[in-house]
Amino acid sequence: MLKYIKGISLPVLFCFSTFVISNEVEVNMESILEVGRENQTLSATSQSNIDQTERQTDKIVNEYKVVSKQVEGLKLYNEQKRIQIQAQLDLMDKLDEQLVQVVVMQRQIPPLAEKMLDTLETFIVLDTPFREEERRGRIDLVRSSLSKPKVTASEQVRQVLEAYNIEAEYGRKIDTYEDKLADGTNVNILVIGRIGMFYQTKDERTSGIWNNNTDPVTGEIIGWEELPSSYRKPIRDGIRMAKKLIPTDMLLMPVVKGEV
Repeated sequence: MLKYIKGISLPVLFCFSTFVISNEVEVNMESILEVGRENQTLSATSQSNIDQTERQTDKIVNEYKVVSKQVEGLKLYNEQKRIQIQAQLDLMDKLDEQLVQVVVMQRQIPPLAEKMLDTLETFIVLDTPFREEERRGRIDLVRSSLSKPKVTASEQVRQVLEAYNIEAEYGRKIDTYEDKLADGTNVNILVIGRIGMFYQTKDERTSGIWNNNTDPVTGEIIGWEELPSSYRKPIRDGIRMAKKLIPTDMLLMPVVKGEV
């Protein structure tokens, strides 16, 4: 056997050795390449996982930012609502106080309205007696309304104030209407504010003025006094002005001096 091995030539041994080494190198390279391929696959998988994780992280961060903004908005909204609720509670307290005052005022208004109406009625009795029936009828109408339970306190005050306004308006205008004297004579009545009340017969021959003073002897109101014929035209013109038949102009009229 030794002789046989010795008989092998050196080139053969070299070729054999080279073949063996070449196979070992090829096997090692293949292993290295396989490991590289596995590492590349693992690297690609890891990168994919990293990218997916990064995308999920970005999504979570964005969702967190959105939720944070919503939370801040809700905090501001809740603070505004808290302020509004407190303001409404304060307003309710004020309304409760006002309600108590309103109840008190409602109890005081009917007696006050009745007193105001009594004062107005007294004024009408003492005033020049123009449109007397109409004015007294208005007082009676308002008084009957005050006695009705369904009429509210505000409506009672409104009716009384309206009666006052009508009486005040009489003092700012010229008025005329037909009436009868105590003896039954039909006349035209002329009322110039509260300056004076005059009459003139239909034939315009007789004119007079109302004297609201009291007679020192009898103690009664003097009443109608006949005027000179010089006042016939002014009274006639005043009646025509009140009827809008001629333009309003200056009038020279007598004035009764009031009692001192």
